[in-house]
Amino acid sequence: MVISTLADGITRRVETLGDRISETLFEPVIRLGVTGLARSGKTVFITSLVANLLDRGRMPGLVAQQQGRIEAAFLQPQPDVTVPRFDYETHLAALTAPEPHWPESTRMISELRLSLRVRPAGLLAGLQGPRTVHLDIVDYPGEWLLDLGLLDKSYREWAKDTLSRLENRADAQGFMARARSADPEAPHDEAQAQDLAARFTSYLAGARDLGSYDCIPPGRFLLPGDLAGSPVLTFAPVPVTTASRRGTLHREMERRFEAYKSRVVQPFFRDHFARIDRQVVLVDALGAIHRGPRAVDDLARSMGDILSSFRPGRNALLSQLWHGRRVDRILFAATKADHLHHGQHARLTAIMAALTRGARDRAQFAGAETAAMAIASLRATTEETRRHEGHELACVRGRLLEDGRQAAFYPGELPEDPARLLGPAREGADAWLDAEFEAMRFAPARLVLTPGDGPPHIRLDRAAQFLFGDRL
Repeated sequence: MVISTLADGITRRVETLGDRISETLFEPVIRLGVTGLARSGKTVFITSLVANLLDRGRMPGLVAQQQGRIEAAFLQPQPDVTVPRFDYETHLAALTAPEPHWPESTRMISELRLSLRVRPAGLLAGLQGPRTVHLDIVDYPGEWLLDLGLLDKSYREWAKDTLSRLENRADAQGFMARARSADPEAPHDEAQAQDLAARFTSYLAGARDLGSYDCIPPGRFLLPGDLAGSPVLTFAPVPVTTASRRGTLHREMERRFEAYKSRVVQPFFRDHFARIDRQVVLVDALGAIHRGPRAVDDLARSMGDILSSFRPGRNALLSQLWHGRRVDRILFAATKADHLHHGQHARLTAIMAALTRGARDRAQFAGAETAAMAIASLRATTEETRRHEGHELACVRGRLLEDGRQAAFYPGELPEDPARLLGPAREGADAWLDAEFEAMRFAPARLVLTPGDGPPHIRLDRAAQFLFGDRL
């Protein structure tokens, strides 16, 4: 088995090396990872990005388009035939229907290849003809990304850390009582293991539904796919203090935890994540602010956990060929900027930058370039000003998700200083002392697109320029 594993690893390295030489010398490939936690807007981001690269009338911030160097864009079959294709056509149809609706959210990894025919810039413009640049977009749940942190942990370390984080969570007390009552040194009982796993999974799902951003791996417990019901997803943290002994609950939980790392997490890292060289992390910062200080603190912690999974650094030619790619640009994008008047977008960007400050500093120290930005992948609102009690209120108007009615909405005013949010969040405050921030759920606006224009957005062109504009 060891020899087979070594041979498989060598074969993969040779195949990868050949692919990278071809990409470097002939047709460049940019592998863009798109991730984010639940309800951050990954599907809409990819759909709108592709639509706006195919019809680029709304992409002036993409320098190659501004200079008129992009001659054509077209979808091609993706190179990896074992990964599901991102269902771009179905998602776009949902957003552009006579009664538009949000498409289904990301539940598994998927991929799409968009190829751009681009004329070179500068001195090469008169010497070379157009070249083809492939943009391979890889969509995957952010919960899976957090699993990479498990690779360096033992079951005992993970269980201790997880139980510590759940100790003061009111919504986790049902599971915690069951975990405390379990004797890890007693003989393994499958019914007990299944009950513990079910209760742990139920807590994770409930926390996600309540908008908790303190995501605790394993992420596949929430998105199991074809692994649902398998032993590799039938484990849970239990209090342990000694080494495991054969036949005990502790030993079986430990065995399944290690199998999860080797059979689920490592293949994802090896086959998909380790090949990404540009990354966007989408964040529903407004949703966290609306839910209160605890949600903001959870979000800041999750952003640090997410970035610790990356291998940031610069992609020098030889390091690409021999040592594998490193993520050299990471964009942290606060989504749903259209839920605010444009006068507050700079404040949302500043809050996003502050939330990710520690994570971005570590990435920049390793040689990666990072940025924070407020965007709306698909603009669902318009802006208007209303007078209320002698004051002018900057409002947004949109179609309510619940019943389709048009409504104007004033969400409140974000602070100029992000510390006014992050301070109470770090201190564990239960609520904001001096303000309330409201959030509305808008449905997509009905679209009437002119030829050559993609769907309306906010700063999607600038996001594209940061993520891959330098390679066009």
